[in-house]
Amino acid sequence: MEKLKGVHKKYLRGLAHSLKPLVLIGQKGVSPSLFKAIDEALDMHELIKIKFNEFKEKEQKKDVSGMIEKETGSEMVGMIGHTAIFYRQQKDPEKRKIIIPNR
Repeated sequence: MEKLKGVHKKYLRGLAHSLKPLVLIGQKGVSPSLFKAIDEALDMHELIKIKFNEFKEKEQKKDVSGMIEKETGSEMVGMIGHTAIFYRQQKDPEKRKIIIPNR
């Protein structure tokens, strides 16, 4: 997947506005089961929110978000407070729910 441009990220953040966080990162932190849950959520929804319950430092959230991007093949499109928004396009064109304009 090619990197998203700023206008595409802005569009996706707008779509994510009404979404509730699907994955919560708590005291257990980063684990293989966390990556599996995020991967499954991305397969189903393409665009998800992840809430950081334990990691309150900006650098910690940035590091964990980088690991999530790497492990799941997704891209973070924004972070508001303790909630991050991730996007990964569905591999099957017939199952895609989100069409990004001018891509």
